[in-house]
Amino acid sequence: MLKKIFISAILLIAVLCFVVSLLKGNNNAEKVVANPDRVAVINIEGTIVSGGDVQDRLFQEPTGVTSGSIMRQIREAAEDDSVKAVLLNINSGGGSATAAEEVGRELKRFKERTKKPIVATMGDMGASAAYWIAACSSDKIYANTTTLTGSIGVYMPYMNTQELFQKIGIKTDKIKSGPYKDILSNDRPMTDAEKILLQNMVNEIYNEFITVVVTGRKMDEAHVRNLADGRIYTGSQAKNLGLVDELGNYYDALEAAGKLAN
Repeated sequence: MLKKIFISAILLIAVLCFVVSLLKGNNNAEKVVANPDRVAVINIEGTIVSGGDVQDRLFQEPTGVTSGSIMRQIREAAEDDSVKAVLLNINSGGGSATAAEEVGRELKRFKERTKKPIVATMGDMGASAAYWIAACSSDKIYANTTTLTGSIGVYMPYMNTQELFQKIGIKTDKIKSGPYKDILSNDRPMTDAEKILLQNMVNEIYNEFITVVVTGRKMDEAHVRNLADGRIYTGSQAKNLGLVDELGNYYDALEAAGKLAN
C-alpha cells in the first residue's frame, strides 16, 4: 500500500513539473508592459531562430528565441491601444538571417500601422542578426560602452570530414537527381562550381543586410560597406561609427522610449 502511494506521489510530481514547464513558456521573449508610460518591452535573448511561437510547442522549448515568439509580441503591442511605444531589450549574438528578416518585416508593419516609436537597447551583445533587428526600424538604439555589437555580415559553415571517414573506414555512396543535390555534403571536398553558387547566395543575403542598415540607420552605403566586414565593435566604437545613437543602460532606453511616446 505504501509503495503504491509513493509511486503515485512520484507520478503526481512529474505531471506537475511537466505542466509548470508548459506554462512557463519561453522567458527569452517575454513581453512586459512598463508603467507609467506604457512601453511594451520585448526581451530578445539568446540565439535567434526562425520558427513558430513557443506557445504552440507542447514538448519543446528552444534554448534561444524564435521569430514566431517575437512577432506575436509585436502584434500584441500593435493591437493594445494602451501601449505607446516598444522597447526591444536585446542580449543576443545573432542567429538566423531569415528570422531577422521575419522580425524586421513585423517591426516595419508595426511602425506603418501604429506610427508609434521603437527603441532598442543592447546588453552584453547585440550583434549580427540581433543588430539587423535593432537597426531595421528603431528610432533610437542604445548600447553600453562594453556591449559587443556590429558583426554585419553573413557566413555559411561547412566541414569536410572526408579524411576522417577514410581513416575509420567509412565510405558513402549516393544516388542523386542533379549535380547540386548533395551540396554541403561533408564526405567530399566542395567543387569550384558549388563554391561560386554558395558565395553568390551569401553575397545576396549580405547585400540585404547592408540595405537594412543603410535604410534603417539612414547611413551612407559606402560607409556601411566599409565597416560591415563582419567585425564586432564595442558600444563606444559603434556610437562613433553611427551604428548606435546613445550610450546607456536598459533604464536609459526605457526612459527614452517613454519620452518618445509622449
